[in-house]
This record gives sequence, structure tokens and C-alpha cells, in this order.
Amino acid sequence: MSNVTDATTGAGEPVPGDNDTQATKAENGPVMAADGRPLKQTLRRTLRREKMRALLLIAPLLIFVVVTFIVPILSMLFRSVENDIVQNTMPEAVQALQAWDEQGTEPPGDEVFVPLYFDLFKASEAKRHTQAGNRLNYEQPGLSSMFRSTGRNLDDMGEEFQDVFEEIDPAFETAAFWHELLSGEGGTALLEERRDLFAAMTKSDMDGDVGFVPSAEMAEMLPWTTKAYTDFAIWTAIEENDVVAEEEPWEAVYAALGQDLRSPETLAAIEAYSGPFATTLKAAAENRDQLPQDSFREMFVASDKDWESVQAWRTMSLFSPPVTAGYFLNSVDLTKTVNGIEARPETQQIYLTLFQRTMVMSLIITGSCILLGYPVAWLLANLPLRTANVLMILVLLPFWTSLLVRTSAWKVLLQQQGVINEILVWLGFVDDANRLILMNNATGTVIAMTHILLPFMILPLYSVMKTIPPTYLRAAKSLGATNWTAFWRVYFPQSVPGIGAGSILVFILSIGYYITPEIVGGTSGVFISNRIAYHISSSLNWGLAAALGSILLIVVLALYWCYDQIVGIDNVKLGG
Repeated sequence: MSNVTDATTGAGEPVPGDNDTQATKAENGPVMAADGRPLKQTLRRTLRREKMRALLLIAPLLIFVVVTFIVPILSMLFRSVENDIVQNTMPEAVQALQAWDEQGTEPPGDEVFVPLYFDLFKASEAKRHTQAGNRLNYEQPGLSSMFRSTGRNLDDMGEEFQDVFEEIDPAFETAAFWHELLSGEGGTALLEERRDLFAAMTKSDMDGDVGFVPSAEMAEMLPWTTKAYTDFAIWTAIEENDVVAEEEPWEAVYAALGQDLRSPETLAAIEAYSGPFATTLKAAAENRDQLPQDSFREMFVASDKDWESVQAWRTMSLFSPPVTAGYFLNSVDLTKTVNGIEARPETQQIYLTLFQRTMVMSLIITGSCILLGYPVAWLLANLPLRTANVLMILVLLPFWTSLLVRTSAWKVLLQQQGVINEILVWLGFVDDANRLILMNNATGTVIAMTHILLPFMILPLYSVMKTIPPTYLRAAKSLGATNWTAFWRVYFPQSVPGIGAGSILVFILSIGYYITPEIVGGTSGVFISNRIAYHISSSLNWGLAAALGSILLIVVLALYWCYDQIVGIDNVKLGG
């Protein structure tokens, strides 16, 4: 028996347990595709390809939405807080102004007025100084004219120093003198620093060969003069395409030398200086008492008395940072002061009123469109097809006419000597001396905009009503319901999605309208969109316009969210 057993279980014979294990491994191993790769890997590759095809199909639309919708919205949000004009126009003055006490009762001294002069002189040469004035004028009226008037006098301030220096030594009259005196080595960093300041102010790169490198020695001995001449050299070479060594410097360079000579450190350095033009510099230092003795603050105040206004300087200090919430505060009738956020005077509070009026009147227009559009849509949905098509042409007819023409037509109809009043007087409903005032008020805006937006309510309602089977009403009546009960309990609930879709369209369109309210609304019928249009096209206060538009967008999104929570956006449809 033992021999038989050994023979049947000897070496080289398969063991039943081993076959079962191999079969189990084969079953648990990866399933292979026809190409020999694991099936899961092949499926993942196929799914990725399908997703890429789908992405490529929607890519044009996605790019269009990003370029025409997302980017403008982000740009508007950025514009509403951007505030780099003041800082870029007078950077050194803004930096010096940080040390000034805003709570004090005195304007800053020469530590701010000196850099302010050179900043504004450079900005006036680039025709940018009025931009800072316009920006600050949004916060405090009158500052724009202060910057503008002072900009015209900056040359005269510098000429007072120029005349004295040229009398001291005729060398000050020559362009070569200034170029040889201030050029040298070691001032590349200063040159690039001044180039960057110019680039930030002018919004251009200012790249190119200047043909001048300031001397590090002169930059240390005559700091204001070297910086002013470097600014002159950059502008002359890059913007005017002239040779720096052949052009007489700006008047600001003479004023800068006069400012340097007021420093004891500069006087000591000139006394110890023995380089080129040492005699000329020493002569200027010895005759410095002939230079104008007025401080730069006194010269600015002589140009415009508003420069000694503490409130003006507080405004410049508060609105000099590169980012500000001032536009948003103005949008809700608030303002930023040294004591915190405060409400504007009642005579200047208009934006909250306009927001409230826009929301209320848009709701009224939406409601009137529902009341007028619902029966028209029901009629179109239940009339014979041929008749309904003829009436649909009348509904669509306004789309074939210019919005401006339709609004102007309502202006003719609604005025006191217009068609409507003439008919009412002729019929005796209104006395000739008491004609209705239907225009230049909220009434005219509601009437005209209801007519203009009515098709946007009728079309969604009609598309939904066409899908409601008439048999539902007949079934309800056969069960004993009255006409009203059958309509209210059966038909109306099925038309609610059309009402929702039409209401959203009409409401969103109405809050953004500005042509119709501008023409027929007068002072009591204009919307917030009219103010936005005014700031974009007339006052050029794009920051405030962007802030108003951002708030309007937030309000619309909030109302949309509320509508979704109460009604449900899934219940809104345009038909089907």
C-alpha cells in the first residue's frame, strides 16, 4: 500500500490544493482589455479622452464667458478699491506725510512741502498732477482747483532760485555745467529708483538709455539737486528724445540746489569739496542769503491759501494709501474721517435713496408686467394657432423698434400737452387746468418701463402655458369645480414657473436700465444705474461707479439667493 501511495503522490504530480490556489489567483488578478492592458487603466484613459473632447467643445464658450463676463466683473471689483493715483503722483510727499499728526490743528511743515514741490513739478511735466487733484476732489470739493492752480505756479517758484544762481555765476546758465557736475559713477541705483517712480506715475515702462548716470558723491553732497536733475534727465531722454547734456535743466533743479544750501551738512560738504566746479559751488554757498528766504510752505500758501487748510491735508493723508474703502463708503452715504467712519451730511445723502428707489420701482414694474402679461400670455396659449401667431407678432413688434425711439414716444405721450392728456381733457375726465403730470417722475418711469419690459414677461409665461394640457381644466370642471376654482387650483400652480422666469428677467433688466429713467424719470424717477452712468461718462469717477456697480451686483445675488430659498430656482423654467 505504501508503494501505491508513493506512486500516486510522487514528485512531478499535481497536487489538488495547488490547482485551487492558482485558479483563485487568476480570478483575483487584473482583468485585461483586448490590447493587453489592464481594463481599469484603459477605462480611465478613455474617460480622460472623453472629458478632453467635452472641454474642447465648450472651450470657445468658456473663453467667451471669462473674457466678457468674469474679467470685467473682477476688473470692476478691483477698480472699486484701487487708489494708487495719489501715491504714484506724489510718492515722497505721501511718505513724509505719514509722520504728520492728523489730529493736530496745524498743517505739515516743510518736511512735507519740500518733497511735495518736487513731486508735483515732475507730475506737472508729465501732465499728471491734475489726476491726484481730481481723485482727492471726490472726497473734498475744491482740491482739484488747488492742485491745478498750484501746478501753473511751480515754474515761477523755481525761477526765483534760478535767477539768483545765474547772477552768482553764469555757469549755472549752461546745460553742460549741470551735466558735468552731477554725472559720474555709483548712482545707477538712484537712476533706476527715479525711473521706477516715473513709470508708476505715467503707467509706462520708461525703458531706454538716459545718457546720464548720477554721481554717488554728488548724491550724498547735494541729495535734492541730484534727484531733481535725474528726474529731468529721465524725462528729457525717454519722453522728449533729447540729449540731456544739451538741455537746460528744469527750474526745479535750481530750487533743489537752493534747498540743499539750507542744510548745514551740505554747506560743510561744499566747504570741504575740491572737485570740479568747486569754486562755483562755494560761490553759491557764500551767497545763499540772496536766495528766496520763504519756505516752500509759504510759497505754496501764496499760490493757493487752501494749502494751509488742515482738512485738505487730512483728506490727502486718509486717501493716499494704494487701497481704500472710500468708494464703498461713499456708495452708502458714509465717509472716512480721522475720527472713523461717519455719515455724510443729509444734503449729500443720495445713494441709499437711489438704491431703495431702484429696488422698489423694479418690484412695481415686475408686478405690473405680471398683471398685464399673464392674461395676454393665457390668451395666446389658448387661441387657435393662426390667431395666436398674429398676436405674437404684435408682442414681438417692440423688439424691432429702437429702445430710444420707444422711450421718446412715451415722452410725447406722457407730457402735459401730450396725447394722453389731450384725450383725457377731450373726454372730460380731466380739467384743462389740471392736466396729469405723468412725466419726469416715478409714474412715467413705471409706465414706460412696463411697456418696454412686458414682452420679457409674456414670452416665458406663454412658453410654460403652452405645455399645460387643456384636459386638466376640463377634468376639474367635470368633478364639480367652478371656472375660478379650476383656474386657481389647477391651472395657475402649473404656470408659476413661467411667472418666476419672467419675474427674474424683468426685475434684473429693470434695475440695470438707465436710458428710459433718464429720459422720462426726471429727478424722482431715476435709478442707481443713472448715477453709475453719470460717474462713468461725466464725472469720470470710475472708482465710485465700480463700487456702486459692485453693491448692485451683491444686492441682486442676495435677492436671487432669497428667491431660491423661498421659491426654488428649480421651479423656474422657460417651457417644456
